[in-house]
Amino acid sequence: MTESDAPRPPELEFSKKYTLEHSQQYADKHEATLARKLSDWREQSIARSSLALAGNPKKVLDLPCGTGRFWSLLAQQPNREIFAADNSEHMLEVARQVRAPEVVERVKSFQTSAFDIDLPDEAVDCIFCMRLLHHIGSAEHRAAMLKEFHRVTSDTVCISLWVDGNKQARRRLKLEQKRKAAGIKTKHQNRFVIPRRQIEYEFSQAGFQVQGYFDFFKYFSMWRIYVLKKQ
Repeated sequence: MTESDAPRPPELEFSKKYTLEHSQQYADKHEATLARKLSDWREQSIARSSLALAGNPKKVLDLPCGTGRFWSLLAQQPNREIFAADNSEHMLEVARQVRAPEVVERVKSFQTSAFDIDLPDEAVDCIFCMRLLHHIGSAEHRAAMLKEFHRVTSDTVCISLWVDGNKQARRRLKLEQKRKAAGIKTKHQNRFVIPRRQIEYEFSQAGFQVQGYFDFFKYFSMWRIYVLKKQ
Protein backbone atom coordinates (compact mmCIF):
# COMPACT_ATOMS: atom_id res chain seq x y z
CA MET A 1 0.00 0.00 0.00
CA THR A 2 1.38 3.40 -0.99
CA GLU A 3 1.17 6.47 1.23
CA SER A 4 -1.64 7.88 -0.95
CA ASP A 5 -3.62 4.63 -0.57
CA ALA A 6 -3.37 4.60 3.24
CA PRO A 7 -6.70 5.27 5.01
CA ARG A 8 -7.09 8.86 6.13
CA PRO A 9 -7.82 9.52 9.82
CA PRO A 10 -11.42 10.51 10.67
CA GLU A 11 -12.19 14.22 10.43
CA LEU A 12 -14.68 15.17 13.12
CA GLU A 13 -17.21 17.85 12.22
CA PHE A 14 -16.91 19.77 15.50
CA SER A 15 -13.16 20.30 15.03
CA LYS A 16 -13.82 22.69 12.14
CA LYS A 17 -15.15 25.40 14.47
CA TYR A 18 -11.82 26.23 16.11
CA THR A 19 -10.97 29.47 14.36
CA LEU A 20 -8.53 31.86 16.02
CA GLU A 21 -11.43 33.85 17.49
CA HIS A 22 -13.18 30.75 18.80
CA SER A 23 -9.93 29.45 20.28
CA GLN A 24 -9.45 32.70 22.19
CA GLN A 25 -13.01 32.47 23.51
CA TYR A 26 -12.31 28.88 24.58
CA ALA A 27 -9.28 30.05 26.54
CA ASP A 28 -11.29 32.79 28.28
CA LYS A 29 -14.43 30.84 29.16
CA HIS A 30 -13.02 28.89 32.11
CA GLU A 31 -12.30 32.18 33.89
CA ALA A 32 -15.52 33.93 32.86
CA THR A 33 -17.65 33.28 35.97
CA LEU A 34 -17.27 31.98 39.51
CA ALA A 35 -19.07 28.77 38.51
CA ARG A 36 -16.61 28.25 35.65
CA LYS A 37 -13.65 28.84 37.99
CA LEU A 38 -14.98 26.34 40.51
CA SER A 39 -15.60 23.82 37.74
CA ASP A 40 -12.07 24.28 36.45
CA TRP A 41 -10.66 23.87 39.97
CA ARG A 42 -12.52 20.58 40.40
CA GLU A 43 -11.47 19.29 37.01
CA GLN A 44 -7.83 20.18 37.69
CA SER A 45 -8.10 18.38 41.04
CA ILE A 46 -9.35 15.07 39.62
CA ALA A 47 -6.90 15.35 36.72
CA ARG A 48 -4.08 15.62 39.27
CA SER A 49 -5.46 12.54 41.05
CA SER A 50 -5.59 10.62 37.76
CA LEU A 51 -1.94 11.43 37.05
CA ALA A 52 -1.01 10.26 40.54
CA LEU A 53 -2.86 6.96 39.97
CA ALA A 54 -0.97 6.64 36.68
CA GLY A 55 2.25 6.82 38.70
CA ASN A 56 3.07 10.50 38.05
CA PRO A 57 4.49 9.68 34.60
CA LYS A 58 7.71 11.37 33.55
CA LYS A 59 6.86 11.75 29.85
CA VAL A 60 3.30 12.90 29.05
CA LEU A 61 1.42 13.77 25.86
CA ASP A 62 -1.43 16.26 26.40
CA LEU A 63 -3.81 15.52 23.50
CA PRO A 64 -5.87 17.44 22.63
CA CYS A 65 -4.17 20.19 24.60
CA GLY A 66 -6.59 22.94 23.49
CA THR A 67 -5.31 26.26 24.79
CA GLY A 68 -3.04 24.67 27.37
CA ARG A 69 -5.42 24.72 30.32
CA PHE A 70 -3.64 21.78 31.98
CA TRP A 71 -0.06 22.78 31.17
CA SER A 72 0.61 24.33 34.58
CA LEU A 73 -0.70 21.17 36.26
CA LEU A 74 1.51 18.97 34.12
CA ALA A 75 4.49 21.24 34.82
CA GLN A 76 4.15 20.79 38.59
CA GLN A 77 6.45 17.78 38.24
CA PRO A 78 9.82 19.52 37.68
CA ASN A 79 11.41 16.61 35.80
CA ARG A 80 8.41 15.82 33.60
CA GLU A 81 8.84 15.99 29.82
CA ILE A 82 5.67 17.51 28.35
CA PHE A 83 4.44 17.04 24.80
CA ALA A 84 1.26 18.88 23.80
CA ALA A 85 -0.66 18.47 20.57
CA ASP A 86 -3.93 19.56 19.03
CA ASN A 87 -5.68 19.18 15.70
CA SER A 88 -6.09 22.97 15.57
CA GLU A 89 -3.08 25.19 14.99
CA HIS A 90 -5.19 28.12 16.23
CA MET A 91 -5.62 26.45 19.62
CA LEU A 92 -1.87 25.92 19.86
CA GLU A 93 -1.21 29.53 18.87
CA VAL A 94 -3.49 30.84 21.63
CA ALA A 95 -1.99 28.41 24.16
CA ARG A 96 1.52 29.73 23.51
CA GLN A 97 0.26 33.29 23.98
CA VAL A 98 -1.87 32.96 27.12
CA ARG A 99 0.07 30.49 29.26
CA ALA A 100 2.95 31.49 31.52
CA PRO A 101 6.22 31.79 29.53
CA GLU A 102 8.12 29.58 31.97
CA VAL A 103 5.52 26.85 31.41
CA VAL A 104 5.40 27.28 27.63
CA GLU A 105 9.19 26.86 27.52
CA ARG A 106 8.83 23.35 28.95
CA VAL A 107 6.16 22.22 26.48
CA LYS A 108 6.98 20.69 23.12
CA SER A 109 3.85 21.54 21.15
CA PHE A 110 2.87 20.39 17.67
CA GLN A 111 -0.19 19.94 15.46
CA THR A 112 -1.48 16.39 14.97
CA SER A 113 -4.62 14.25 14.89
CA ALA A 114 -5.58 11.98 17.78
CA PHE A 115 -6.24 9.31 15.14
CA ASP A 116 -2.76 9.59 13.59
CA ILE A 117 -0.31 10.89 16.20
CA ASP A 118 2.97 12.19 14.85
CA LEU A 119 5.09 10.27 17.37
CA PRO A 120 6.81 6.86 17.26
CA ASP A 121 5.62 3.75 19.07
CA GLU A 122 5.68 3.98 22.89
CA ALA A 123 7.00 7.53 22.69
CA VAL A 124 5.48 8.63 26.01
CA ASP A 125 4.65 7.09 29.38
CA CYS A 126 1.12 8.52 29.46
CA ILE A 127 -1.42 10.12 27.15
CA PHE A 128 -3.46 12.77 28.96
CA CYS A 129 -6.70 13.19 26.99
CA MET A 130 -9.22 15.66 28.38
CA ARG A 131 -12.52 16.68 26.75
CA LEU A 132 -12.33 14.78 23.50
CA LEU A 133 -13.98 11.37 23.83
CA HIS A 134 -17.45 12.79 24.62
CA HIS A 135 -17.37 14.34 21.13
CA ILE A 136 -16.95 10.94 19.44
CA GLY A 137 -20.28 9.18 18.95
CA SER A 138 -19.00 6.48 16.61
CA ALA A 139 -17.70 3.30 18.25
CA GLU A 140 -15.57 2.74 15.13
CA HIS A 141 -13.91 6.13 15.55
CA ARG A 142 -13.35 5.55 19.27
CA ALA A 143 -11.71 2.21 18.48
CA ALA A 144 -9.41 3.86 15.93
CA MET A 145 -8.36 6.52 18.43
CA LEU A 146 -7.81 4.05 21.27
CA LYS A 147 -5.74 1.84 18.97
CA GLU A 148 -3.51 4.83 18.21
CA PHE A 149 -3.24 5.67 21.92
CA HIS A 150 -2.21 2.06 22.58
CA ARG A 151 0.55 2.43 20.00
CA VAL A 152 1.96 5.71 21.33
CA THR A 153 1.82 5.19 25.10
CA SER A 154 4.17 2.77 26.81
CA ASP A 155 2.14 2.56 30.00
CA THR A 156 -1.03 4.57 30.75
CA VAL A 157 -3.81 6.80 29.44
CA CYS A 158 -5.84 9.36 31.45
CA ILE A 159 -9.03 10.05 29.50
CA SER A 160 -12.23 11.96 30.27
CA LEU A 161 -15.73 11.47 28.86
CA TRP A 162 -19.44 11.61 29.66
CA VAL A 163 -20.88 8.43 31.20
CA ASP A 164 -24.33 7.26 32.22
CA GLY A 165 -25.56 6.36 35.72
CA ASN A 166 -25.92 9.90 37.08
CA LYS A 167 -28.45 12.71 37.31
CA GLN A 168 -27.06 14.78 34.44
CA ALA A 169 -27.07 11.82 32.05
CA ARG A 170 -30.66 10.91 32.93
CA ARG A 171 -31.73 14.52 32.48
CA ARG A 172 -29.99 14.72 29.11
CA LEU A 173 -31.63 11.48 27.95
CA LYS A 174 -35.08 12.80 28.89
CA LEU A 175 -34.40 16.04 27.02
CA GLU A 176 -33.28 14.18 23.89
CA GLN A 177 -36.36 11.94 24.05
CA LYS A 178 -38.59 15.00 24.43
CA ARG A 179 -36.99 16.69 21.43
CA LYS A 180 -37.34 13.55 19.34
CA ALA A 181 -41.02 13.17 20.26
CA ALA A 182 -41.63 16.80 19.30
CA GLY A 183 -39.82 16.35 15.99
CA ILE A 184 -37.09 18.83 16.91
CA LYS A 185 -33.84 18.17 15.09
CA THR A 186 -30.56 19.69 16.18
CA LYS A 187 -28.26 20.86 13.39
CA HIS A 188 -25.39 18.68 14.51
CA GLN A 189 -24.99 16.52 17.60
CA ASN A 190 -21.39 16.59 18.76
CA ARG A 191 -21.59 15.50 22.41
CA PHE A 192 -22.49 12.01 23.55
CA VAL A 193 -23.11 10.11 26.78
CA ILE A 194 -21.45 6.70 26.53
CA PRO A 195 -22.73 3.85 28.73
CA ARG A 196 -20.08 2.81 31.24
CA ARG A 197 -20.24 -0.88 30.36
CA GLN A 198 -19.87 -0.09 26.68
CA ILE A 199 -16.84 2.17 26.99
CA GLU A 200 -15.10 -0.14 29.46
CA TYR A 201 -15.60 -2.99 26.97
CA GLU A 202 -14.12 -0.78 24.23
CA PHE A 203 -11.13 -0.02 26.45
CA SER A 204 -10.49 -3.74 26.96
CA GLN A 205 -10.88 -4.44 23.23
CA ALA A 206 -8.22 -1.79 22.53
CA GLY A 207 -5.78 -3.50 24.93
CA PHE A 208 -6.31 -1.45 28.08
CA GLN A 209 -7.29 -2.39 31.61
CA VAL A 210 -9.20 0.10 33.78
CA GLN A 211 -6.87 0.97 36.65
CA GLY A 212 -9.38 3.34 38.25
CA TYR A 213 -11.56 6.37 37.66
CA PHE A 214 -12.57 9.70 39.18
CA ASP A 215 -16.02 11.29 38.92
CA PHE A 216 -16.45 15.04 38.76
CA PHE A 217 -19.34 14.78 41.26
CA LYS A 218 -20.44 11.22 42.00
CA TYR A 219 -24.08 10.39 41.13
CA PHE A 220 -24.62 13.89 39.69
CA SER A 221 -22.10 14.78 36.97
CA MET A 222 -21.58 13.02 33.63
CA TRP A 223 -17.85 13.77 33.65
CA ARG A 224 -15.52 10.91 34.54
CA ILE A 225 -11.74 10.49 34.12
CA TYR A 226 -10.56 6.93 33.56
CA VAL A 227 -6.98 5.81 34.16
CA LEU A 228 -6.13 3.00 31.75
CA LYS A 229 -3.18 0.61 31.91
CA LYS A 230 -1.71 -0.73 28.69
CA GLN A 231 -1.79 -4.51 28.47
